[in-house]
Amino acid sequence: MSILLAEDNPLILKSLAYTFSHTKLDVHCAIDGLQAKEIYDRVKPSFVISDLMMPFLTGLELIEHIRDTEVEYTKIIVLSSMKMEDTISHAFDMGVDDFVTKPFASSELIARVKRLLKYYVVDNFAKSVNVA
Repeated sequence: MSILLAEDNPLILKSLAYTFSHTKLDVHCAIDGLQAKEIYDRVKPSFVISDLMMPFLTGLELIEHIRDTEVEYTKIIVLSSMKMEDTISHAFDMGVDDFVTKPFASSELIARVKRLLKYYVVDNFAKSVNVA
């Protein structure tokens, strides 16, 4: 299983990469939205953590691309300093699974990924034994 980290702040991206390097997930990093889209199309990660405000392609445009082209459901967590209620609502309407505001604690982010992973494993198990 893999995770795509899309963040235009190099220090935050490095911190995220370090945080997830201690997991069993294959980590892929993108410094802007266009690079994130290219990595997503190539790797098809199980998880995406994305900032909203990125150059070349915004996080919302990336989310739209993922939801329009995914073959298997991708878990998406938005990581953003934007705290406007309409932006958060719009992200959820687009199909994100969680929204974390900056600044954030790495332990909280890991816990949220673990929660989503639990549902991912349960969903896949249910499908494998034909349980809805």
